[in-house]
Amino acid sequence: MTPEFLEKYEPVIGLEVHAQMLTATKAFCGCSTEFNSPPNHNTCPICLGHPGTLPALNENLLRFIVRMGLATNCKIRPRSIFARKNYFYPDLPKGYQISQYETPICHNGFLEVELKDGTMKRIGITRIHMEEDAGKSIHDFGAETLVDLNRAGVPLIEIVSEPDMRSSAEAYAYLTAIKSIVTYLGICDGNMEEGSLRCDANVSVRLRGAEKFGQKTEVKNLNSFRNVQRAIESEIERQIGLVELGRPVIHQTMQFDDNKGVTRPMRTKEEAHDYRYFPEPDLLPVIVSPDYIEEVRSEIPELQRIRRDRFVADYKLPKYDADVLTAEKSVADFFEESVQSLASKSDESRKAISNFIMGDVMRLMSERKENILQLKLQPHYLSELVDLIQDKTISNKIAKDIFPDLPGSTESPKQIVERRGLVQVTDADALRKTILEVIAANQDNLTKYRAGKTNLFGFFVGQVMKATQGKANPEIVNELMKAELESHA
Repeated sequence: MTPEFLEKYEPVIGLEVHAQMLTATKAFCGCSTEFNSPPNHNTCPICLGHPGTLPALNENLLRFIVRMGLATNCKIRPRSIFARKNYFYPDLPKGYQISQYETPICHNGFLEVELKDGTMKRIGITRIHMEEDAGKSIHDFGAETLVDLNRAGVPLIEIVSEPDMRSSAEAYAYLTAIKSIVTYLGICDGNMEEGSLRCDANVSVRLRGAEKFGQKTEVKNLNSFRNVQRAIESEIERQIGLVELGRPVIHQTMQFDDNKGVTRPMRTKEEAHDYRYFPEPDLLPVIVSPDYIEEVRSEIPELQRIRRDRFVADYKLPKYDADVLTAEKSVADFFEESVQSLASKSDESRKAISNFIMGDVMRLMSERKENILQLKLQPHYLSELVDLIQDKTISNKIAKDIFPDLPGSTESPKQIVERRGLVQVTDADALRKTILEVIAANQDNLTKYRAGKTNLFGFFVGQVMKATQGKANPEIVNELMKAELESHA
């Protein structure tokens, strides 16, 4: 698709995000929500829809959705009801899904999202409602399809945006903000790969300046942030291509082939009347009092963007550092615990903590495929390590050498340094002796240095560090080496 066509048309995008709630039990029964249980293990007559059973609302599902509604500036409906959404599929044992239709509990909200260029974009939220998940069909066995009903009845909230996004980048920023909020609130782990967070994208195109929306399609079951962006871009190009050829865009459900990077039709899009919604007769209306709303409001923690701005203001961190550190609540918590344990409360020490987390800690998390809690690294160990650098007990190199020993260790950095004899050498006389030995052993390089090849200065310093096994104080070595080389010049 040429840039001219992309400039000629304006995409209109809305997202529907399903977030699986971190409740211990299902939405309307006492079955466990544990992931990766044996197939069909977490089931009971209620979530299997047996005759004569009665569902009962999980109070944590209600609490979690009100928490999400307040965090996204939604109005909370004091009285809402559940509805039956009727459709037939092997992984839906009741033949219907308990959801909300005409009276979603949260409505008319918005999010302010920050785009890459630093500008803010307000995206409206039409509704957030409660519902239960379906089971899972497994198509990995040739001609046979197996059904696992562990997921049937797991509590979900669906977050439906207004069609306010005008690019795949804006959709990406919005989805990132949603993930940040649900994880900071502690209501969802945000794992798209495991299906805890799922996204469908409604996409249409229109001529720039036009008021009327084009015909939309819905791209279903996108399983990563990157694929959401890629699928939207592919669908925009596909629709522009159809319009340019004079062909209609059909209201249908699309699927995204992430290997080929293209969207393909899956089925004709269902309309609301196809589901034959009607009020759920087995559940009472949900009544939410003002006192309950205020109680839930008091549980809302400091969210990512506010925390990021505070890290910049209070800890004097660059905005880039603050963005990285607050992207995950557990990492932000770890940083703050580390900072609080510092003996030195200087800006330099706090920046050193930030550097260690963004570098060594995150590298280890990536290598081990573990989050910061799974690393079992104690925050006060990182603080102590930085304090040892700041008071010149050890060099930065020694600190990086012993860092991999800290996760899961019962030994503190100070104990490791003492046991391994890694205390930094600061005795000027001892270091001068080593420096003279290094110069004497490298007369050829000394001659080149005296001839003007001053970049060999780093070589001489490196030889001293090697001779002292990295324990020499680099600042003192640099100062003494410069004096000795100039005296030999």
